[in-house]
Amino acid sequence: QVQLVESGGGSVQAGGSLRLSCSASASMIGSYSMGWFRQAPGKERVGVAGIDSLSMTSYADSVKGRFTISRDSAKNTLYLQMNSLKPEDTAMYYCAALGGWIMPGHLLNESKYKYWGQGTQVTVSS
Repeated sequence: QVQLVESGGGSVQAGGSLRLSCSASASMIGSYSMGWFRQAPGKERVGVAGIDSLSMTSYADSVKGRFTISRDSAKNTLYLQMNSLKPEDTAMYYCAALGGWIMPGHLLNESKYKYWGQGTQVTVSS
């Protein structure tokens, strides 16, 4: 069982930045496929960014050029750097992981992931 714990959420004004972190209990997360998802109030959870076990990345169109997913395998930590934040980025952000490869075209598909964190709230004000 892999435990995932997100942190780094908070409140920020539009145009600002935040960096989310996801600490994993498993070692060798470099061999995992991992992703960030978000769920706004009253809406379904959607994929934001993903990174496969070969370090290929995928982003939702709505965040391309603004968000960057990365990981530090030595620290067993996944990151999401969020720049130029917009009010529509307001949501609960979740980290997800699978101990294996997910093809890049499916990295934003939540059904591909086995492990989930509890989420961290991001609020962007205008």
